[in-house]
Amino acid sequence: MKILVIGGSGQVGKGVCEKLEIMGNEVIVGAPSAGIDILTGEGLKEALDGTEIVIDLSNSKSPDDQIALDFFRTAAKHLIGAEKLAHIKHHLVLSIVGTDRAQHIGYLQAKKYQEDALVESGIPYTIIRSTQFHEHIGTIIAVQGEGRNVHVSTIDYQPIALQDVVNYVVRFALEQPKNKIVEIAGPDRGLMSDFVESYLKAKGEDKVVVSNQDDKYMFHSISKSGLVPSGEFYSGKIRFDDWKRTQ
Repeated sequence: MKILVIGGSGQVGKGVCEKLEIMGNEVIVGAPSAGIDILTGEGLKEALDGTEIVIDLSNSKSPDDQIALDFFRTAAKHLIGAEKLAHIKHHLVLSIVGTDRAQHIGYLQAKKYQEDALVESGIPYTIIRSTQFHEHIGTIIAVQGEGRNVHVSTIDYQPIALQDVVNYVVRFALEQPKNKIVEIAGPDRGLMSDFVESYLKAKGEDKVVVSNQDDKYMFHSISKSGLVPSGEFYSGKIRFDDWKRTQ
C-alpha cells in the first residue's frame, strides 16, 4: 500500500515511516527536504499519484497564534485540494486532546481549523487527539524552571509515550476510516506536578518542584482537566515509571 506521511521527517513521523516500511508498505516522506511542500503545493500531485492513505503529522514552525493559523489554513487548502483530485481513501490527522475545550489558545484554534477543514472536505478521515508525550516533560522543566525551582500546576495530566503514539497512528491509518475523533492517552493519570517531581527524582537532578494551583500549562491558562480525555480513550501501553527508567 502506498502511504504519504506529511511531516514524515519529524519526531512522530520518523517512527511512523519506519514502522509502516517494516510492515511492507510503500512510504513517501512528505517534507520540503524531499520535494513535497504543503505550503506551496510543490510535489503533492506526484506524491499522491497511486496513494491510498495520507497521514498528516504536520506542524507549524512556531506556536504563535497567527503563524500557526496561516500555516494550517494554507496547508489544508493545498493538501485537501490535491487529495480530492487523487481520490484519497483515508486521511488521518494527529491532533491534541482538549483542542475544542481551549479555544482561547491561538495554536489550538489553528489545530481546530485543521480538524474542521478535514471533516468538511468529504474525504474519509480519522482524527486522533493525543495527550502530551512523556518526552515533553523536559520542555516543561525548561520552560517553567527558575533556578533550582520548577513551578508546576496541579492540573490533571495523563501523558503518553511517543512509541505508543506511533503505534496508534499506524494502527488507525491502516484501519477503515472512523470518520470521527478518537482520543489516546497514557495509562497513568495524576497531577502534572507529581509527574515532574517523579521525573526529577529519577534523573537525580538538583531541582525542586514548587506546585501551585494556577491551572497553567507552559504559558497558557487551562482548565484543571483540560489536558486529559473527558470520555472514552485508547490507552497507551508504556507506563510513565517504566519510560523514565529508560531515559
